[in-house]
Amino acid sequence: METIDLRSDTVTQPSPAMRQAMFEAAVGDDIFGDDPTVNELERRAAVVTGKEAAVFVASGTMGNVTALLTHTERGDEVIVGARSHILLAEVGGAGALAGAVLRPVQNDARGRLDVDEVAETIRADNVHYPRTRLLCIENTHNQCNGSSLSLHEFQPLADLAHARGLAVHMDGARIFNAAVALGVPVAALAAPADTITFCLSKGLACPAGSLLCGSEDFIRRARRYRKMLGGGMRQVGFLAAAGIVALDSMVERLAEDHANARLLAEGLSRLPGIEIDPASVETNILFFRVTEGSTQDFVRRMGEAGVLGGGSARSVRFVTHYGIERAHVEDALTRIGRLVRDPVPA
Repeated sequence: METIDLRSDTVTQPSPAMRQAMFEAAVGDDIFGDDPTVNELERRAAVVTGKEAAVFVASGTMGNVTALLTHTERGDEVIVGARSHILLAEVGGAGALAGAVLRPVQNDARGRLDVDEVAETIRADNVHYPRTRLLCIENTHNQCNGSSLSLHEFQPLADLAHARGLAVHMDGARIFNAAVALGVPVAALAAPADTITFCLSKGLACPAGSLLCGSEDFIRRARRYRKMLGGGMRQVGFLAAAGIVALDSMVERLAEDHANARLLAEGLSRLPGIEIDPASVETNILFFRVTEGSTQDFVRRMGEAGVLGGGSARSVRFVTHYGIERAHVEDALTRIGRLVRDPVPA
């Protein structure tokens, strides 16, 4: 029985073209700036995001904490969404490594922040208060059904932040999913942000790596923090080669992942004991609830049936990705259908 792995789009395997490019990559020492493949990937990343420069980092988490280190000084305050990846899933690196204070603002169901609430959260200039220096936005929003934040939704937040003297960082781990879903260029979505990170190792299916993009001066300073974090990876052109292939050939196919996620959501909505709103699925991430028994037990039983998913106390998460075809989705629905129609073992 084939295992259908829907835990995350981080489980993708590199494409044959990526493997060939990695095998043939010309490499040098990236810390000395003479790895031609890394240099080319960084150039392309800057162009596609509409920024002046970019730096290759090991992961999205490294990219985000490098951005915070570069944007802030110790004790500065950073406004983030209460359901953001930076707050919930980056091991407290903002505080432990950057010395930044994260101040959460509530996300709505689609991951948006309220402009008025953000305005009220920005600190006044007072000796008792930390300085509010940075606003962080996530697009797509992982914990909010992979929703895509449009330029219309993001621009007022960026305008407010800039008017009040804050910089803006976008955690764009899946920004290409957002761009494909909205039908706009990545650069248009990134334009209001001073900096943006995006991941190669999720929907773009590379084995590892992310890019942090911003102004030339910002990226020059960020390279020092990347080195401090242990991100001097030397002959990293072998990984960068896969990233170049991804930017050339793996973006448009993200629409297939989105279609498969909607198909999965629609199928799940017809099964007894499962609650999901298919209309909430915008990209490749979906969450659903089970109405009988515990979520953890349901995830375990799915695993025994060869369908892997992520689970919390309240919901199950599925993520479609490269390597998951329509037939896999249909097979997963068949297997899950048997589970929900069979009695739960005593």
